[in-house]
This record gives sequence, structure tokens and C-alpha cells, in this order.
Amino acid sequence: MNEIDGSTLEGGGQILRNGVALAALLQQPVTISNIRKGRSPPGLKAQHAAGINLVGQISEGSNLVGARRDSQTIVFTPGEIKTGRYSADPGTAGAITLLLQIALPCLLFATSPSSESSTLILRGGTNATQAPQIDYTEQVFLPFIRKHQQIDAKLDIRTRGYYPKGGGEVSVTIRPTDTPLPPIIALERGEITSIRGRAYVAGLPTKLAKECRDAAVARLLKEGFDPKIINVEYLRELPSNAFGSGSGIVLWAETETGCILGASAVGKKGMDFDEVGREAAEELAQNLKQGGCVDEYLQDQWIIFGVLAEGKSRVRCGLPLTLHTRTAMWLAAKLTGAKFEQYPDEDGKTVIVECQGIGHVPGSNVSNRNDGPSGPGET
Repeated sequence: MNEIDGSTLEGGGQILRNGVALAALLQQPVTISNIRKGRSPPGLKAQHAAGINLVGQISEGSNLVGARRDSQTIVFTPGEIKTGRYSADPGTAGAITLLLQIALPCLLFATSPSSESSTLILRGGTNATQAPQIDYTEQVFLPFIRKHQQIDAKLDIRTRGYYPKGGGEVSVTIRPTDTPLPPIIALERGEITSIRGRAYVAGLPTKLAKECRDAAVARLLKEGFDPKIINVEYLRELPSNAFGSGSGIVLWAETETGCILGASAVGKKGMDFDEVGREAAEELAQNLKQGGCVDEYLQDQWIIFGVLAEGKSRVRCGLPLTLHTRTAMWLAAKLTGAKFEQYPDEDGKTVIVECQGIGHVPGSNVSNRNDGPSGPGET
């Protein structure tokens, strides 16, 4: 039984998502304690519980103890990951993208006599705070893993949902693989060729989305980006396509080498719409100044896919590495034995993160993997 202290490093939901997903894939029981110990309140939120229970559905014959709201300890004994049609709904505006984060790695390696695809129906918030917006997943994350690892996952946004009501619905189709994933190689960012984006409102006047868009573009121009490469749309969601009211913006920059880096901001009560646009533009500019091939969010999201790959993944990341990234590396090394190395550039702006993957294949039972680093300082 692997035992994970959920308060380590970032100490939040990422340890739960990656820990449970890796336990399911490796078919190794895991106990995660001190869940969100440093948060107020501690323990599982509805979204965390929904994600863990989703893996319980996917892992046929599994046993799951403690996967309920406010619980600070879970015990998960996995079964066999099967293709199928699965759904999850936290009943809140909890982020749909975080439900996808825990389920996608599992379903990539699901077994089925006919190698049929799996379908996820995920409900909750599509554009939530403290999580990737669904547009980021669609425009940045999925293209990244599709390009580097030929992962076949298709996303359909059926209804958008916002805080506090949620009510969004997304369908995701995932085709499993019966061979190891190839390693991720992303070392040269190259020149920026385009900056695109989407400023949106739902249940609010269209002019507010335009204010957000205009402020974002103005900030990008102030940062020195060529106006010819900037194309940010603004729109009001159709009432039939959105549940409740909300607003925000997602930006993404593409480079000549195929890198895509993103940034976003969500409207909040009392926050001016032009401030929302500026916040996203400043975040994108900062990510681009760092010189990495991935932004601060993709920086940690690629780790689990690099761990599962066969061979050595190498990704240039901006410095400093985020706490989420350091946590993902520590947890993966502990559970799988994957090896990480870091090679900082002389200018101190970027670091090449290397990951020697485990070459996971469907149905494999990897035992005695937890002989990796025993503490966060060793990754």
C-alpha cells in the first residue's frame, strides 16, 4: 500500500488527482491522508470527491473509502480500467477541466476487446477560478498532447456553466492506446507567430466583452507585440449555450515551432471588465518573457504524461518551476520510480526538465515503484 501525505508541497487537489490516477494505472492501492490540510476548510470539496469517484467508476472492481465531501483521508484499491461511457457531476461550479485531468490518463490506457473509445460526460463549471478554463484545455493543453504524443481526445462544449451555479456540460471522447506513449520533446520556442483569444460574457451585455477584449489588446500592444499577429474575438454566449451568467477571457500565443502558451482571467464581482482583460494579457506577456516552451499551467500538466511515456521527455520550462510542477514531479517519482533531472540555462530564465518515463502499457501492474525520492527536496 502506497501512502501519500496530501499536505506535501502544494498540498491541494493536484496530489489527489495525480495520485489516484497513477494508482489506477499501476493497479497499486494507495492511501492519501492530510488531504488539503492547509486549506480552509480542509478535506475534499465536492469537485475533488466527484473526480475520485469518477476514477472509481472507470476502474472496474475497485474499492474506494472516504471519497466524500470534507473527508481528509481516502483509501483506493484499484481494479481494471475499462473503456465505457462515464459521467461526473459535483453538483456545484467545480471545474470540469479538473475532472478531465484525473480521468484522461486512465482512459488512455483502458482495455477493451474492440479497442473502442470512451466517452466522458462532465458537468460543473466550464470557466471557473483556480482551474484551467475549458477554452485553455481546448486550445492549449489538448493540442500539446496531440502533437507530442498523438493522444486522440476530442472535446465538445455543450453548455457553459459559471460560478456559483455551475450547470455546464462537456463531452470528451478518448481513444485508448495499446502501446506506450512517445516522449515529449519541446526545447525550442521560436518566434511568436500569432496571439489569439476569446473574451466572453453570458447573461450580460456584449459591450462588456468588448471592453475586456479591448483592454487585453491594448496591454499586449503596450508590451510590444505586433498588432498584425493579434486576433482576439469578443462575444456574448447564446442563452441556449450557457447556464447562468459569467465573463472572462482566454488568450493563447502560437510560435513558429508549434508551441502554444496560454493565459486567462475570469470576471469577479466588483472587478471591472477592462481589468479582467489586462490581467490575462499581463499573464501571457509574463509567460512569454520567461522563454519556456510551456506556460506556467502546462508546466505541471505534462508531467504525468511524460512519466507514462517510453523514453526520455525533455521540456524547456520557465523559471522558477511552479509549486504545482515540483509537487507533480515529487509524487510521480515516489509512485512510479520515474527519474527527473533539471538543466538550467546560463541566463537563469529557463530550465530543461528531463523525465525518464516508465513506458506504461495497458493492464501492466508495476510493483515496487515507490523506491523513488522519499521527500520533496530530492526531486
